[in-house]
Amino acid sequence: MDPLSDVLSLLRPHTYTVRGFDHGGAFSVRFPQHAGVKCYMVVSGELWLVVDGEPAPVHAQAGDCLLLLRGMPFTLTSDLALPPVSVASLNIEQTRNGDISTIDGGGACFTVGGHFLIEGHHADVLFGLLPPIVHLRSEADRAALRWALEHLMHELRFPQPGSVLIAQQLAYSMLVQALRLHLSDGGERVGWLFALADPQLGRALHAMHEAPAHPWTLHELARVAGMSRSSFAEKFRRRVGKPAMEYLIYWRMLRAADLLATTADPVGAIALALGYESESAFSAAFKRVLGRSPRQYARGHAQAG
Repeated sequence: MDPLSDVLSLLRPHTYTVRGFDHGGAFSVRFPQHAGVKCYMVVSGELWLVVDGEPAPVHAQAGDCLLLLRGMPFTLTSDLALPPVSVASLNIEQTRNGDISTIDGGGACFTVGGHFLIEGHHADVLFGLLPPIVHLRSEADRAALRWALEHLMHELRFPQPGSVLIAQQLAYSMLVQALRLHLSDGGERVGWLFALADPQLGRALHAMHEAPAHPWTLHELARVAGMSRSSFAEKFRRRVGKPAMEYLIYWRMLRAADLLATTADPVGAIALALGYESESAFSAAFKRVLGRSPRQYARGHAQAG
């Protein structure tokens, strides 16, 4: 698998909700912190998205699609000067999954909002690798995402045999498509996702993901990238946001967390499968990255299940 597929394969969407919102006149709605992924499609009208911690509001027009990947509180508003009201005050949760809520008569701005939770204790760590907001504006970019969101809404509103599986695949499709298009936007932005678009760094990332147990050295990764050791080290740190060897350890621990959560393999076997001859060295690296020992992680996942 390629690195983007590798990372997203560790995210398992479930518990889907999709609702339509038809606002009339001016509006400003505040949403609390959330788990998982939220996405919005502006069907008609326009709005502003204000996310806590982000430096600037995002303006979205009819046809635009927005994905929110970090779970921070946010506001959807027609006017940045309006004081927001809590989404809880609109009683939207009382509507049926897949339905459309008309607010103040509707007609000013119609949006469709989707929300799906993500399974796995390491989901927060994985989302740290992804951008907080994905904004798709061009018609070519947003068509596939809009199609998936509309079909997801239909499956939830009119469930049939197999709807749960279809909903999961549509949720995956939305996330992959949005990140793929976001990746193609260009520009030298910092982060693992954007480094994939760089031919040299992309080759090194592919190599690390394809063989995480290999005893990679900085010199060997630089050779894969077709660069000198010093140039590769500097460029990787600048584009990805962390040194190459630190990223390799980070990815190994995410793979280890998934194995601990989905298999009964002993810690020693997982350590060996990821290139660690010493279980103690593996456990120390795991705790440094994920904040607890492999056995504590496995016990916590078993209790949650």
